Parts: sequence; C-alpha cells; structure tokens
Amino acid sequence: MNRPHITILALAAALAWAGTAGADSFRCGSRLVTDGDSMDKVEALCGPPSSVQRREILRRPIRWFRGRPYYTSYDPVPIPVEYWTYNLGPTKLMRRLRFEDGLLVDVETLGHGYHEPRDD
Repeated sequence: MNRPHITILALAAALAWAGTAGADSFRCGSRLVTDGDSMDKVEALCGPPSSVQRREILRRPIRWFRGRPYYTSYDPVPIPVEYWTYNLGPTKLMRRLRFEDGLLVDVETLGHGYHEPRDD
C-alpha cells in the first residue's frame, strides 16, 4: 500500500504546529518586537501604548545557569508587571503586551480597536 501522502500530511501538520509554538511577537508597521525585548525598545519601535496598567507579583528569585532555572531563595520578591495595550484602530485587532521586570513576556490579541476620542 502506498502511504507517501500520509507522511506528507503528518510532516505538514508537525510544521504547522511548530510554527505556532514559537515566541510571541507583535508587528508595529514594518518593525517586529518579540519576547525578551525591553520596554524601551518596544516604545522606540511602536510608540507609546494607548493604555498602561501596573501591578506587582510575588515570585521566588531565579538564577539561570546553563539553561536551567535555580531558585536562589524561598522568600518571594516583588516583580513589577506592566500591561500595555495598543489600539490600532477599528480595522485592526488590538494587542496587549505583558512585561515582567521590564522585559516582554507575552503578546495577547484582543478584539477590534476603536476610534480614540479627540481632544478639542
């Protein structure tokens, strides 16, 4: 029985899944920001966000060594978290970017944007 089509389908499915498992990213015009970028870099590439929310989370401090995390203490420390929302207008989807300790860790796609109220 000839099964090359099954192999091709399995390979295509694996490649499609691998493409979605990559890092989060957000395109600002022709520029791209990805996980690990700093808040300064994102603002330089994309401009100021439409809104910002700030909070803190408690997390045990981690030190990375040879690609593995090691907790340096049992006592949690406050980590600053910021959520930046970019309203790209009513014809595009909004994006919410999550920064932890100044670095981009997540990009979430929201619903369609809206017209910003004008200050007259």
